[in-house]
Amino acid sequence: MKKIKQIIAAAALLGLTSSSLVFADGFAPGEGLYVGGFIGSATGMVQPKVVSDSEQVEDTSGTFEAAEGGLGMMGIEGGAYGGYGYKMGDFYAGLEGESAWGDVQFKMTSNTAIQLDACGENCAAAALDGITEIKATKEWTSGLFGRVGFYLNPTSLLSFKGGVLVSKFEASYNGNNGQTDTYYGGGPSYGVDLESSITAIDPNLSVRIGAVYTDYMTAPVSGIGTVSGPGTSDVDGEVTGEALSARVGIQYSFFDLGSMGSLF
Repeated sequence: MKKIKQIIAAAALLGLTSSSLVFADGFAPGEGLYVGGFIGSATGMVQPKVVSDSEQVEDTSGTFEAAEGGLGMMGIEGGAYGGYGYKMGDFYAGLEGESAWGDVQFKMTSNTAIQLDACGENCAAAALDGITEIKATKEWTSGLFGRVGFYLNPTSLLSFKGGVLVSKFEASYNGNNGQTDTYYGGGPSYGVDLESSITAIDPNLSVRIGAVYTDYMTAPVSGIGTVSGPGTSDVDGEVTGEALSARVGIQYSFFDLGSMGSLF
């Protein structure tokens, strides 16, 4: 019985020692391995460009381009992120990945149906008419960042990040022959975050506020509504855009690889 008590005491002591090595007095914000979630508001601008190469006298060839301004996107998004960070004195470096989902979209509607008859009366394929709504929805976004920053104090981290984000868009219009298509757009992304520990609840728990900007560069969208063939018009389109997301989140740090060596 005495030996059993000694074993139990030794196991408890080992558990306390391991806990103090791995968790110490709590992680600084962003330090070690962490996971988190966020919710926020996203907005953006879409700038279309459409080139028409007509083969008919009655059609007009040319290019339409929103060189200034564009179509505004707006919506709510939420997501999850995870990463690993190193605290080097007052400086910080790390890697982070994130994914987000939401209802960010732009929509244009008309009380009068728009008639698009690119082939003329004698073309059986000419049925792109009766359009009263055009919209595009950003279904999800995912990507990877590198992070650098510095600690304003032991419980607050200001960090900057840069990387690449990719988004899936669903574009559609209604009408007699409504169409829907999927497009993927991506580009360089930059962000800033401020994290602070919630020591009153748990020293490893942090709250984060931040913003992320993404330049979607240029994506071809010639699949929607393209009418081509003998005696018709060839229509090609492309879209450039940018997005800004402001979010608030919460994260938890739970493991530090650097502490593994102290256990052996």
